[in-house]
Amino acid sequence: MQDLSDFPEMQQLQFLLDKYAARVKVSSLAEPHCSRGRFPVQLVSLGNPALSNPGIMFVGGIHGVERIGSQVVLSFLSSILQRLSWDKQLQQLLEQFYLAFIPIANPCGMLMQRRANANGVDLMRNSPVEAAGGASFLVGGQRISASLPWYRGKRGQAMESETKAIVTIVQQNLLQRSFSLVLDCHSGFGQNDRLWFPYAHSASQLMPDLASIYRLRELFFSSYPHQNYLFEPQTKHYVCHGDLWDYCYQQSLSYPGVFLPLTLEMGSWRWLKKNPMQMFNSLGLFHPMKPHRVQRVLRRHLVLMEFLMNACFSAPLLSSDEQAEHYQVLAKQLWYR
Repeated sequence: MQDLSDFPEMQQLQFLLDKYAARVKVSSLAEPHCSRGRFPVQLVSLGNPALSNPGIMFVGGIHGVERIGSQVVLSFLSSILQRLSWDKQLQQLLEQFYLAFIPIANPCGMLMQRRANANGVDLMRNSPVEAAGGASFLVGGQRISASLPWYRGKRGQAMESETKAIVTIVQQNLLQRSFSLVLDCHSGFGQNDRLWFPYAHSASQLMPDLASIYRLRELFFSSYPHQNYLFEPQTKHYVCHGDLWDYCYQQSLSYPGVFLPLTLEMGSWRWLKKNPMQMFNSLGLFHPMKPHRVQRVLRRHLVLMEFLMNACFSAPLLSSDEQAEHYQVLAKQLWYR
């Protein structure tokens, strides 16, 4: 038995899997190795897996220091599992819906309290996608050294086991559906919570499903007007090589359905502003250290995640061709003027 006393996220995940073993399907996608042993990247799924149904996947912990991302995903998974015994509406939804979670995508990185995995590779810079016009210096991905952040890995080297596992499960379980979504939870940028969408490798190339992204934003803001998310392309801030979701999205263009990957970037500078001393903690730049702030963050994003699940289930509203051109024009005006 591995000692998980300093790995509370893995402890919580294991507790949920043991308690609700009869309600979920669990798959080990990869088992990366570090000095403490092997720790699995686990896929937790429930609902109806038939590819004729829409589906959504929630991902956390791709960057090991951004523990709050895993905690947000685990919080939502826990809420779903506890409601299954009494929530008739949720039960009916899952009869025609696929719901999946990868709560800890980089277990070795999280255990080692580092952004990268055990090999020093940043999993969000590890795909083969190249920024044609050049990427932002360092933060956009570099091949200089694994000792520096944002390391992509050696040129020509295969993707890391964690990255490859996520890509494979997206191809097998999401891209073959008529409509699917991903929400990948991160932290550490700015004071505001942001929702980013592809493309991260080009500020000029627009994703073909931009109209669906705009429609999703419109529905969210009209349904929940009292929230403070900034919904925007990632390239508004920086351009990068090797973006994982750019790669998955490009793969999706070979399939007939619509696949929309979103990144939740929780604004950690707000936590630093309220508690400047946490910047001296190895996790302080990416995590709200005060317990009451952690609880507030876990509550804060449940509405967003519930909305995305329901919006994905109502996919025809997002992928209809009737007003696609109209929403494409509005999206260009909003984001690309």
